[in-house]
Amino acid sequence: MEDRIGIQAPAEVIWEVLYDLERWSEWNPTYTKAAGVIRIGEPLTLTLQLPGQAPQEIRPRVLEWVPNEQLHWQLSLLGGLIKTLRYVEIQQLAEAGCIVDNGEIFGGLMGPSLGRRMAGPVRRGFRAMNEALKDRAESIWNARRA
Repeated sequence: MEDRIGIQAPAEVIWEVLYDLERWSEWNPTYTKAAGVIRIGEPLTLTLQLPGQAPQEIRPRVLEWVPNEQLHWQLSLLGGLIKTLRYVEIQQLAEAGCIVDNGEIFGGLMGPSLGRRMAGPVRRGFRAMNEALKDRAESIWNARRA
């Protein structure tokens, strides 16, 4: 399940916003707190706040990251019965124009049924995060060009 959005800013600016976990609380309505280091295998501590749901602290591990292109993390719950692969990917289409794909793949024995049950809140959460990322990145880019 994923949400896509066009952002009128360079990939470097979008990545700068994503990479700065300590400031996610300033702009990200879906992950209201974030801590950790973006490095392969490192744990992150995130507070997930999906629309209409109670906040939940999760501790995924960074699976893969490529500056200005992608950030992937993986979460395993209930001894691996639920596994999720979370991704944010940036496609640069022009100097100051990108598409951002923000999504999650649900795996493990119980993952697909959880994904179906939570589809509405998860999609709304991705949309809210994408819109906030767009606002933040475009504001930074416009301020730098002024």
